[in-house]
Amino acid sequence: MAASPPVRRMVVGITGASGTVYGIRVLEMLRAMKIESHLVISKAGDQTRALETDVSAAALRALADKVYAPGDIAAAISSGSFQTMGMIVAPCSVRTLSEIATGVTSSLVARAADVCLKERRRVVLMFRETPLHAGHIKSMLAVTEMGAIVAVPVPAFYARPRTVDDIVTHSVSRALDLFGLDTKAFPRWTGPSGLAGGRKGK
Repeated sequence: MAASPPVRRMVVGITGASGTVYGIRVLEMLRAMKIESHLVISKAGDQTRALETDVSAAALRALADKVYAPGDIAAAISSGSFQTMGMIVAPCSVRTLSEIATGVTSSLVARAADVCLKERRRVVLMFRETPLHAGHIKSMLAVTEMGAIVAVPVPAFYARPRTVDDIVTHSVSRALDLFGLDTKAFPRWTGPSGLAGGRKGK
C-alpha cells in the first residue's frame, strides 16, 4: 500500500504584538506555496491589525484556508490527532509567549502551540518585544527547552533592503526556512563574491 503524502498544513497565529504585517506575509507565502493555512487571531491581534494596517478583518481572514475563533478550544487545531506541519505565531506577543512557556492554554493560540509541542511538531514564535526584562528572557528559555524556536524578526542588512517590504519578506522567509520551506523570495548570502548591483546574493 502506498504511503500517504506528507501533510502540507500549517497553523498560523496572529497576536497583539506590533507587526501584523508578518502574519499577513506568512499567509500570503503559504498560499503561494499551496500549503493549507489554519488561522487563529487573538482579540488583541485584531485590534493591532486595525491600528497598523489598512487590511480589513475580512480581508485578513480571506488569506487563510480555515479560520478559528480565538476562544474555540474545540477547534481541530486544538487536537494532536489533527495533523499539521507545526505552527508559526507571527507576531508573537509577550502574553502569548508566556502562556506557551507555562503551559497555560486559556486561548486557542496557546492551546494550538501546546498541541504542536506535545506532538513534537515545529513551533516558531516571531517574538516582538524590546527591551527585555528577566521574565521575558526566562520565558524565551522555557519555550526553547520545550522545543519551540524563538525567531525574533531582526532585519538582515547584508541583503541591502530598500523597503520595509524587503525587510518583512526576508524575516518571514527565514522563519519559514525553519519548516524546510523555501519561499525563493529573498536573496541568500553566498559570500562577498555574491555582491552584485548593490545587493548581496542577487
